[in-house]
Amino acid sequence: MEDGVGTAHTGASREALNTAVALGLAALFAGMRFLGMLGPSSLRLLLPASFVLMTLAPWLLLHRDERRAIGLRAPGSWAALVPAILAGAAAALACFAAGLLIFGHSADNWFMTIAASYRSMMPTATFSLLTLHLVFTVPALLFSPIGEEIFFRGLLQRALEQRLSVRASTLVECGAFGIVHLCHHGLVPTATGLSIRPVSGALWVGAMFLVALLFAAIRQRTGSLLPAMAAHATFNGVMNTVIFAFLW
Repeated sequence: MEDGVGTAHTGASREALNTAVALGLAALFAGMRFLGMLGPSSLRLLLPASFVLMTLAPWLLLHRDERRAIGLRAPGSWAALVPAILAGAAAALACFAAGLLIFGHSADNWFMTIAASYRSMMPTATFSLLTLHLVFTVPALLFSPIGEEIFFRGLLQRALEQRLSVRASTLVECGAFGIVHLCHHGLVPTATGLSIRPVSGALWVGAMFLVALLFAAIRQRTGSLLPAMAAHATFNGVMNTVIFAFLW
């Protein structure tokens, strides 16, 4: 009986530690992301570095069975990639249409802000639209879809589920996903600090929360992170396509 109690206590302690580590990593990655996007240009590499660390985290913290448990395995059917890709494309087009309908081509349009962030990264006037599209889209198809899905829908979701229900865990990780995207639209660096676009920023966070719920549903339905990565990559690819086709 004592051994059973001890084992249960050890298991509970490990679960609490896993959750604390995952939340600590979430805070670290969020800090790197905000500094990389909103800080001085010398810190810009923190953004891709955060995605790389998100990708590596399961191999540094989990053993093989735990990595499979968070979704690092093939889906039951590769055909699951097709609806995931279509869902990612539809979500990106919905965000584009909503932004254009509500805010037009103003600075409150979240995709206009993302386009402006691209212009701030490098001189763009001497490059063709196709070249710019490739330069900004290829990394967007790889870094954030892999890193964010592994961390948010994988490691963080699994750690939260050790303390909360699946539904509550999903809401928390999707909420965190939405909030960190404030650094892409909503928070604006100025000479005196950060200002906020309250209306469009809140709508953008809400949109990213819903998109994260879509990715989470795909991961939970397929049992694999790969279809969620495919949906996420498609979202980013379609987002950049409409930016360079209609907003540039």
